[in-house]
Amino acid sequence: MDLMERTYSALVVSAAEKLNTALSELLAGACCRPVSTVSNISAAKRACSERSFDFVIINSPLPDDPGIRFAIDMAAGKGTVVLLLVRGEFYDEVYDKVVVHGVFMLSRPLSRQLMETGLDWMASARERLRKLEKKTLSVEDKMEEIRVVNRAKWLLISELKMDEPQAHRYIEKQAMDRCIPRKEIAAEIIRTYT
Repeated sequence: MDLMERTYSALVVSAAEKLNTALSELLAGACCRPVSTVSNISAAKRACSERSFDFVIINSPLPDDPGIRFAIDMAAGKGTVVLLLVRGEFYDEVYDKVVVHGVFMLSRPLSRQLMETGLDWMASARERLRKLEKKTLSVEDKMEEIRVVNRAKWLLISELKMDEPQAHRYIEKQAMDRCIPRKEIAAEIIRTYT
């Protein structure tokens, strides 16, 4: 899928109505659909418990919390890219707290061009996370296949008195002869002998 066709879900956590309007328009133009806006951390936590978001943009401070801990927690979740907006005089102090957790930061006031650049960074980071998620899934699938095949081998060894190389060859040959994955052959063996 072309990056221009990709859409991202976004959550804006901000109590500043003017900024919310500007961010909502900017995000909608940058392939962000849907864009949800909440005005405090409590509402943001509720929104995040109901669904996952690709982007979370936090305009700190908020009425009920500075938002720093929430930014760190959201960045720790799978697949969410977090941007924290702070006043310029607090940038260095907050940056030291959040950088090690992978939270992006921009200082306010900010220009439209700077915000667009920030969104480009976020899209790039989200795409990288997508690739890592796919790799993780493929490794987990491979590990599951190995577990199932090994369990089937042990059943062949214990039930049919094969040795390990024979059991391995049996599973491989059945998979090739029937043109189905080894995992399916192993699952059949497990069903047969358990």
